[in-house]
Amino acid sequence: MKKLISLVAITGLLFFGAAQMSFAQDAKDDSTKIEKSDSTVVDSAAANSQVAPINGEEPVAAEPSFHQILKEKFIEGGAGWMTPILIVFVLGLALVIERILYLNLSRTNTKKLLEQIEESLQANDVQAAKEICRNTRGPVASVFYQGLDRFNEGIDMIEKSIVSYGGVQMGRLESNLSWIGLFIALAPMLGFLGTVVGMVAAFDNIEAQGDISPTVVAGGMKVALLTTVFGLIVAIFLQILYNVVVSLIEKLVNDMEDSTITFMDIVFRSKNVQKQ
Repeated sequence: MKKLISLVAITGLLFFGAAQMSFAQDAKDDSTKIEKSDSTVVDSAAANSQVAPINGEEPVAAEPSFHQILKEKFIEGGAGWMTPILIVFVLGLALVIERILYLNLSRTNTKKLLEQIEESLQANDVQAAKEICRNTRGPVASVFYQGLDRFNEGIDMIEKSIVSYGGVQMGRLESNLSWIGLFIALAPMLGFLGTVVGMVAAFDNIEAQGDISPTVVAGGMKVALLTTVFGLIVAIFLQILYNVVVSLIEKLVNDMEDSTITFMDIVFRSKNVQKQ
């Protein structure tokens, strides 16, 4: 339930941020238009007269911002096909952010944890060691707790419980990866589908006009290919983030395996001391 709430919150924040950026840009454009209209009214007499530029320099037109270009291309590609790609991007990005936050919070100082557990077991205080694991976040502490919970049932039972619960924790670490992979594959597929539909529409226009005009062909192909461009960009970006998540999971799993070996050595030594 907590993961679902956090995922919904991240998705909402991403949608809200995109909407706020669009609203701010629209407000900026509106204010610019108002300022230009006011300056046109005030300087109408000067605007009607042709004044030569100073020192022969041509007036420099303001370059459109990246957001304006992106917005323009989004509209040219067609909202019907670009909106699903945008939704896929937002959902995939929300899942990636959720995984990165979860994995960063799952990190544990295993060296310090093992030292504390060893001190408690040397003092024959298994409950204190379990309490230390209970108060420590992360999958490593949870695996250690399962082993300590069966401390009096023998080494084999401790090892089996650690292996079994370690698999459960690995499954939790890899949660939602399949959905991220789905969005990575879905983004270019939606782009290709929009391209095919756009090409069909372009050929319909050519057939309706009865003439292959370069303007009609070039314009239709440009609009059709924009969906593929955006779909590939989304897939590439999500793929990079996916690999980052996978690398974080690999580090956590390696740390879990190494620390589990050390934990079993500590438990084995502690049991030998108790037998003596």
